[in-house]
Amino acid sequence: MDAVTEITPYDMLGGEAVLRQLVDRFYDIMAADPRAAGIHAMHGADTTVIRQKFFEFLSGWLGGPQLFIEKYGHPRLRARHMPFAIGESERDQWLLCMFQAMAEVPMEDALRSHLEEAFTRTADFMRNQ
Repeated sequence: MDAVTEITPYDMLGGEAVLRQLVDRFYDIMAADPRAAGIHAMHGADTTVIRQKFFEFLSGWLGGPQLFIEKYGHPRLRARHMPFAIGESERDQWLLCMFQAMAEVPMEDALRSHLEEAFTRTADFMRNQ
């Protein structure tokens, strides 16, 4: 009996290399776009560590290797973001950067739509203001 292999968003995106490209572009946009100055200010000048953690989180979140959980345990997203004041403006700045990064990474329209909805729900859930 053959096992059915589920194609995950991670696979549909293109795996590790494309995910790394998406994460790097996200942080590059955040640093360069003045419309994201509010959330950029929440990050240190050196984003090397946070880029890696975000890559590891997204890997598992998208159905790929559970890199973040293996290193740090459950993501506890709201708890990890609680020290930062996140309101509608911060949510929208984050989504602006992510949607722009996604627009620059080739992907199927259905995947882009799925990810936009999932990122929007998650970003809204992070609001604490």
